[in-house]
This record gives sequence, structure tokens and C-alpha cells, in this order.
Amino acid sequence: MITEFSIDTHGPACHEFTRDVADWLTRAKVGDGLLTLMVRHTSCSLLIQENADPDVQVDLLAWLDRVAPPADHPSMGWITHRYEGPDDMPAHLKAAVLPVSLQVPVAQGRMSLGRWQGIYLVEHRRAPHSRQVAAMFQPL
Repeated sequence: MITEFSIDTHGPACHEFTRDVADWLTRAKVGDGLLTLMVRHTSCSLLIQENADPDVQVDLLAWLDRVAPPADHPSMGWITHRYEGPDDMPAHLKAAVLPVSLQVPVAQGRMSLGRWQGIYLVEHRRAPHSRQVAAMFQPL
């Protein structure tokens, strides 16, 4: 089974789409297997992260900005790829640090996520985007 999720973004943020994935698995009446997700872009990421306290996402985004600030920041003068703006190359760097694909075990049709875990698309760019996440369920 294969599908694609479309997630609209409006600047750097963590967009949880756990419920969308769970609903797809429920509608498909799957059993045990493995779910693979892959974002089809090079300037955003996927992440399994805490979904109970929104401060976790705030701190994560702040940390990423410290690791890779915009290209117009004085510490980033070494960056040569600037064609798409000062946030583009740092977005690629962030996507190189965070995963762009995830695998989640599925048992009896439910993702085997921990109690406080959610699946997120992490947008690294400032401009709005429509991001696509390819999903495949492989039954056991």
C-alpha cells in the first residue's frame, strides 16, 4: 500500500501529522507490518518527537537555528549556495542532520509509537511550501 500526504507549511515549524497517518492505516485495515515515510524535498525533514509539550518543538527549532543560522549571518560567510535566499542552504544543512525518512513498526493496525511520540514534518524554509511525504505500508 502506498499513499502520499501533503502538508502545507508557512515558515519554520514542526507540523505533526501522526493522526493523518493513523487514519490512513485504519481506513486501509492493515495488520502487522512496517510503515516507511519519506519526505520528497531537500529542505525539510521528518522526525519522531515528543508531542505533549510544544516547548520541545520551540527548543528544537531554536537549536537548529543555532547550528545553521541564515546565510546572511556573519558566521555563515563561507556559504556559496545563496541563489534561493539566505535560508535555503541552512535548510539543506538542517535536512542533512535530521532524517528525511522514518520507519515505524505497525502492530494490529496501530503504529508502535511511544505514549508521547508524534510524527512531524520539520519545515526549515521561511516561505510557504506544500510538502509531500510518501508513505508505504509493507505487511509482514
